[in-house]
Amino acid sequence: MRGEQSPMSFWDSPENVERFAAREPDVRLSALLAEYADAGTVRVLDLGCAAGRNAVLLAEKGFDLDALDSSPAMVAKTRQRLVSIIGAPEAERRVRVGRMDDLSFTSDASYDLVVALGLYHCAESRAEWDRALAESVRVLKPGGKLLVSVFTPETDLTGTGTRPVEGEPDVYVGFESGGRHVLVDAVQLDREMARFGLVPLEPTRTARPRVDVGRRVSANGLYVKPA
Repeated sequence: MRGEQSPMSFWDSPENVERFAAREPDVRLSALLAEYADAGTVRVLDLGCAAGRNAVLLAEKGFDLDALDSSPAMVAKTRQRLVSIIGAPEAERRVRVGRMDDLSFTSDASYDLVVALGLYHCAESRAEWDRALAESVRVLKPGGKLLVSVFTPETDLTGTGTRPVEGEPDVYVGFESGGRHVLVDAVQLDREMARFGLVPLEPTRTARPRVDVGRRVSANGLYVKPA
């Protein structure tokens, strides 16, 4: 962890809440949602919902949405943004504070789609990573889909470099949010998903968007839980 920053103080800061709230919905998710003919019958879990960039889209299109984030400030912002769409009681019920590696609030095979964009790499250990993937697969229905984006080891958001943690495979430090991150590339991501029984629905791709500082490199996959 760098300096005085802690992961939670980073994610709960008003500046970062507003920064994430200003982001447009994910383009891959927008395209995927067009495949569902009857949104109201499709249960979706938005993991790591941040300030609601994708939760708002899902609610506007009428999907049966639940959302979760470990940051109380991000959850509060998501609820605030959903009030005008689904009402305050439903926003309160559907958006909760929680961890990606503990989805005990819901039963097995609950969701048709789990959205985990920019999330799993926030695991601070391989054990947390494994628990998070296992929980996502547990709550996914047979035939359900998992939409994933994770940072790869090429990523350097600050431009000052990251470094691997000795004795911790795939674990790195050097991110502005503090703490540790689990980073895998596209090939590794497919292997990780296969460990939990998921199958890619399309080739997993690596994205390298142009940024002003450092490098932002992600592995983007779409997987299905075999029926």
